[in-house]
Amino acid sequence: MRCPKCKHDQRDARECESCGLIFARYKAVQERKKEAEAQKIHDSDKQSGRGLKFFQIVILAAVVASATYYYAGKKGGNQPLQSIPDSTVVQQGKSVKVEKKPAQKVNDDQTSSQMMASKGNAVALAGKATVSIETPWGTGSGFFVNEYYIVTNRHVIEMDRQKIDELREKIETARRLIDLEKQKLRKMRKELRRYPKGPSRSQLALIIETRQKELNRVLPQQEKGEEKLRELGRDMQPSDIKIIMSDGSEHFANYLLVSDKYDLALMSLFSGENTFLSRPPEGKKLSQGEKVYTVGSPVGLRNTVTAGVFSGYRKRENDDKVFLQTDAAINPGNSGGPLIDEYGYVYGVNTMILRDTEGIGFAIPIEKVFEEFSSTLY
Repeated sequence: MRCPKCKHDQRDARECESCGLIFARYKAVQERKKEAEAQKIHDSDKQSGRGLKFFQIVILAAVVASATYYYAGKKGGNQPLQSIPDSTVVQQGKSVKVEKKPAQKVNDDQTSSQMMASKGNAVALAGKATVSIETPWGTGSGFFVNEYYIVTNRHVIEMDRQKIDELREKIETARRLIDLEKQKLRKMRKELRRYPKGPSRSQLALIIETRQKELNRVLPQQEKGEEKLRELGRDMQPSDIKIIMSDGSEHFANYLLVSDKYDLALMSLFSGENTFLSRPPEGKKLSQGEKVYTVGSPVGLRNTVTAGVFSGYRKRENDDKVFLQTDAAINPGNSGGPLIDEYGYVYGVNTMILRDTEGIGFAIPIEKVFEEFSSTLY
């Protein structure tokens, strides 16, 4: 028997002949120290458990943020459309002067061969001209303005750089927390090897097992978020934009242009003769109270039509841009779809809702589409 304190060798296993150490008492003291260390680790685990839950939340938030976009939900999501930052930027009391004329009867030379003049089928035909758009980060709508070109919102096909930076920060924070957790587990396993068999060792082993399970649970989420971040970080290509026609057929864009001035983008799709929406006859403007419709794919429901009335032309005071205001619902997925009248004429591109309000939506005048992309459309 060797004394653990003075290293004296002897036969008696009860008390050290050299230093007087009582072996049983010494062993009991050491056991209590081990238990105290295990309790300390356990208490530390409670605290770090909160950290583990925190980075689980961080990872989940990052994955959700990468799977959706600020403007539109991913395949049936319910994220909000772009909100105007301040309700004062749209002057509700100031309307752009518009000459009010009665609606003109639609003549054959005023509409495309795809559109008919009757109210009964105009909205249905508008649905055929409207498409659903899917990108790596969200969904939206668009519509044909001629046989080969589709207009939508820029925010539908182009993710905000600031949003990507925010997502990157969340993903990187989560990765650092995971790496720290791995380091802590390695340290705990090293401590476990020093423990003799007994309650303290079993307790520490259980703690390690529990923490490892929690870590394994969040790792796939982290990897998914990192993969999504890489996907969002690369430059957008037309082939990244999936276009789903009213008949359910799927295509990819051939060409892509974005406007620097307006929330507009133009894509080409050369897939045969496509139904498209026509602008109203020259001089025809919407009158306040006139019935209008939005067409799009809110929350993943394709070819959804919502009805409302035209409220007026509104000027945004910070840049003097004019928008069409309506109470027709502009829902997630509707963004980029057309605002039409009961004859099927298109007057605007649905783009945003006023934050903290219900039933106040805005569309970019269709004339701006042809101004911004005149070299391509004419």
